[in-house]
Amino acid sequence: MTEAPSGPSLPRPQILRKRADFLRAARAGRAHTDAFTLQARQRNDDSAAGLVRVGYTCSKKVGNAVARNRAKRRLRAVAAEVLPRLGRPGWDYVLIGRPGATAVHPYEAMLRDLARALEKVHRPREQKR
Repeated sequence: MTEAPSGPSLPRPQILRKRADFLRAARAGRAHTDAFTLQARQRNDDSAAGLVRVGYTCSKKVGNAVARNRAKRRLRAVAAEVLPRLGRPGWDYVLIGRPGATAVHPYEAMLRDLARALEKVHRPREQKR
């Protein structure tokens, strides 16, 4: 039995679990897509500075528990595919499901949306005059 060749091992994002981390991300930059909203913030502390951290949330507006769990599974799959390539170490990302969209939006479109949303939140902000 031969094993399939694999490419370089990509670091897996660490999962956000504390409410305070979600609240800090909510005060930072965001990008809206058809299927979800991305919130992102650059951490200033030294704890796990080289890690990408990600959290997922869906409100009851998305639907019952089955619908929310399906939406979060899709968000986790998209993040697992895109964040190792485009996520920046030292950043926290929160993906928020949208009612009527996250569970049914085409998967390939969600991949493209996350890539564009990451570009947007990483773009330097213009200074107000």
